[in-house]
Amino acid sequence: MQHEHAFIKNQVATPAYVFDMDQMRERITMVREILGKRVKLCYAMKANPFVIQAIQQEIDCYEVCSPGEQKICERAGIDMKKVVLSGVYKARKDIAYVMDTYGAQPTYTAESYNQFLLLHELAKERKLHIRVLLRVTSGNQFGMDEQILREIITQRSQYEAIDIIGIQHFSGTQRKRLSQYKEELCYVDELLLSLKEQTGYKAKHIEFGPGFYVEYFQQEKTYDEKELLKGFAALIDQLHFQGTITLELGRFLSAACGTYYTQIVDQKHNDGIDYCIVDGGMHQVNYFGQRMAMKIPYYQHLYEGDRQGNLQFYHICGSLCTVNDHLVKQLPLLQAQVGDILAFKNTGAYSMSEGASLFLSRDLPKIYLYDQENGLTLMRDRFETNVLNYKYEGE
Repeated sequence: MQHEHAFIKNQVATPAYVFDMDQMRERITMVREILGKRVKLCYAMKANPFVIQAIQQEIDCYEVCSPGEQKICERAGIDMKKVVLSGVYKARKDIAYVMDTYGAQPTYTAESYNQFLLLHELAKERKLHIRVLLRVTSGNQFGMDEQILREIITQRSQYEAIDIIGIQHFSGTQRKRLSQYKEELCYVDELLLSLKEQTGYKAKHIEFGPGFYVEYFQQEKTYDEKELLKGFAALIDQLHFQGTITLELGRFLSAACGTYYTQIVDQKHNDGIDYCIVDGGMHQVNYFGQRMAMKIPYYQHLYEGDRQGNLQFYHICGSLCTVNDHLVKQLPLLQAQVGDILAFKNTGAYSMSEGASLFLSRDLPKIYLYDQENGLTLMRDRFETNVLNYKYEGE
């Protein structure tokens, strides 16, 4: 811990995120080895857009859900043939821009009948023939009702600008029961069988979002993710569908590669409670399932020198002027001191994008990628958010 403390303190200005790309690549390899060659991997870049260029050799495609994400792909030099242009809302001007610039290279998704008609209209105007996945709802606002999907498939010959390559289905997030996956995969499988029998439609592709579970907290029940993947692979082998299956994964691939570093900058003892104030805060660490900072995430306490004694419990609070700014309550540390660094693990997904980043006009943390070959690579420098919260006259 002493060695890592010196490394972080000398090379990484806290607060900061560091994403270990070697670890992420190992994780992608592990998933591929268990699921087999039949399964393709689509990375949902909303989980962590900073890593997309670094993993482009390991990933088959990218789920892009907004114009902003599209622009990030452009800046990163991502092959547009790898882009699946998704998202519950697609504006006409944004689709037109992609078609005018990249034509039929991306795969497009249709989340509603209106969206499908818009895709066809714009493609036909440009004399394009585009690939489209129809998203069927899983009982929420996303996707389209099965009956609407069936009507589109039945009338598919009317839409000469579109090749309906298959079905898109998302089951949810943070799920680990095979019974849920079996039910949903069987539903999609039976839907495609029914469409083939009734309309002659033969799908080439299923894109499925399993929402595999990521463990964030130490007190949770032991979870064997490799066994889950093996069980999921067995379910795929049982499907009647023999086309391409793509799994959309974001959190499951990127969460474990991220560490958030924040430094203790002050300490106090108020009303019988020991507090550590850090230079980060709850606006920069977001754990799915955390409530009132009561759960203990995976973490490391980094410090210089040797320390003896018993663990003490501290409330870890950030630098925001709100009583809600608790990262963790009752965190066991060994004689915490100002200057120590706390490393919060499994922050590779969403933390850097889902926090209340503009609150109190605090600067956004630096973001680094790390691998053994290249060391640390700065992906985003510290950024002043105050310029976003107030526009001066003359600007």
